Amino acid sequence: MVLERMEESELNDVIKFFEMSGELKRILRSGWVDVGVDSPESVADHTFRTAILCMTVSALENLDELRMIQMALLHDLPEVITGDLKPSEKTERPLEREDAAMEQLLSLLPEGLRERCSKLWCEYREGATKEAKAVKELEKLEMALQAREYSQMQPSLKSLKRFVDSADRAISSPGARKLFSCISDLNR
Repeated sequence: MVLERMEESELNDVIKFFEMSGELKRILRSGWVDVGVDSPESVADHTFRTAILCMTVSALENLDELRMIQMALLHDLPEVITGDLKPSEKTERPLEREDAAMEQLLSLLPEGLRERCSKLWCEYREGATKEAKAVKELEKLEMALQAREYSQMQPSLKSLKRFVDSADRAISSPGARKLFSCISDLNR
């Protein structure tokens, strides 16, 4: 076991990584806060369901399940440091901030694991593979599904269409389009 051979300082760094990751449970999704959703989901809530979508869709579409789940778990991790950035805030400079935040977080991990997570992060950010593209689409699909749920729970919310429209623009693969179509039909 590698853990048994690690120095206490290295273990403390890993524990710090766990603790920082846990902060996602306390960061609310800013888009939902902005439109006045009662009890909006946290970034961790969104990450969890995105990972569930990845697990399910990867099996149905014959994609690499483990890589997709790992990318889903990592995709919003920098928000522990940057906060939940709205799409309008994600220009070049905030993207650099996300990369720097991810580097800072991953520096707490042992070298081999750090490198593996860094490669997964780059793969996701660049949309370099069919798995990374699928994760990006499923992350948007999760947002559309959440918008549908909020509209059912709070019919008075009128401003959720922009979330569905954003997902509509981001999803292009046939399977994800079909899922999106079913989700958006239920919004009507």
